[in-house]
Amino acid sequence: MRIYLDNSATTRPYPEAVAAMTAVLTDNWGNPSGIHSFGRDAFDAMSAARGQVAQLIGAEREEIYFTSGGTEADNLAVLGVAGRFARGHIITSAMEHSAILNSCRHLEQQGFDVTYLQPDEAGFISARQVAAALRPDTLLVSIMHANNEIGTIQPVAEIGRLLQDRGVLLHTDAVQSVGKIPVNVGELGVDMLTLSSHKLNGPKGVGALYVRHGVDIAPRLFGGGQENKLRSGTENMPGIVGFGRAAELTRERWPEQAQQARLARDELLRELKRLKLADFAVNGEAADWSRRLPGNLNLSFRGVSAGALLLLLDMAGVAASAASSCSAGSSEPSHVLTSLGLEDWRLAGAIRLTFGWENTPEEAKLAAQTIYEQVNWLRGEAEGGRG
Repeated sequence: MRIYLDNSATTRPYPEAVAAMTAVLTDNWGNPSGIHSFGRDAFDAMSAARGQVAQLIGAEREEIYFTSGGTEADNLAVLGVAGRFARGHIITSAMEHSAILNSCRHLEQQGFDVTYLQPDEAGFISARQVAAALRPDTLLVSIMHANNEIGTIQPVAEIGRLLQDRGVLLHTDAVQSVGKIPVNVGELGVDMLTLSSHKLNGPKGVGALYVRHGVDIAPRLFGGGQENKLRSGTENMPGIVGFGRAAELTRERWPEQAQQARLARDELLRELKRLKLADFAVNGEAADWSRRLPGNLNLSFRGVSAGALLLLLDMAGVAASAASSCSAGSSEPSHVLTSLGLEDWRLAGAIRLTFGWENTPEEAKLAAQTIYEQVNWLRGEAEGGRG
């Protein structure tokens, strides 16, 4: 039996989304920019998908711009705002996704100033921190809605109220939160919001940036002027239609699916405690689970290498990850966990377990038993090596 606990990295596409994509590939393969009937049919399908994605986050159809994924959407938001100015100040956090952090580092090389806010030990950034960092030349605040590694849900709506009428744009990377908790752009008070299809049971290779009416950002790709001249290039029609169908299904099903992920997550943690596994810690918010994504669990095991543990878990049929899957191959500790100021053993022995709607409490119990066995085996090996 194989147990998949890496749903923050990617999710299995809904069968209905795959069917919608197949129909486009076989029956509706026209270019949506074409003026003939084939093009009009494709344009209509893309427009319907745009509406489905918009409905998921409480936006209007015309405010959705399709991209190749969350990374491109994040880049478009940050670099698109900066592209309208020669210099300026940006506020973000030290625990953002690398798509935001590397965009900001690039802008620093171009002469922009960036403030990287430090989270507290549980992983939270406060509106008070944002207020203290504001300057007369601040152009943009980009704070992720929920963290991809520790699941911390940030007070974006409070930050939105703080920035209202200040002339400072607010972007949030909501790749991890959309489909897991309620996300409404009006309630959050954001000017831009990033989504990714494959995080909510749609296909890979497609995402979107919500841009509020009246917000002017510069394009990063130039060509035929698709996506209302903001993102040129022939659209990924199968991906867009699959994204739209996944967004529609997620909007209908998210409360039940989130509850299923929560039940499985809680069962795994409960089972580890029942088994009396020694010396492990929950990273991120552990006191108030409502402030954490329902399927997220980040654990550190003293005296254990995360890489070795993940390899053994995979061999035993349990798929998990260390840090962000987008940073695969890096030997450096997680920048998110490092920003929390954790002890070295927690940095070295941290793994991320993320649950989806297909995971069951029974699977969680089996996974917990496997973790218990492999952690104790690794500790025994370490003890034996010292002997």
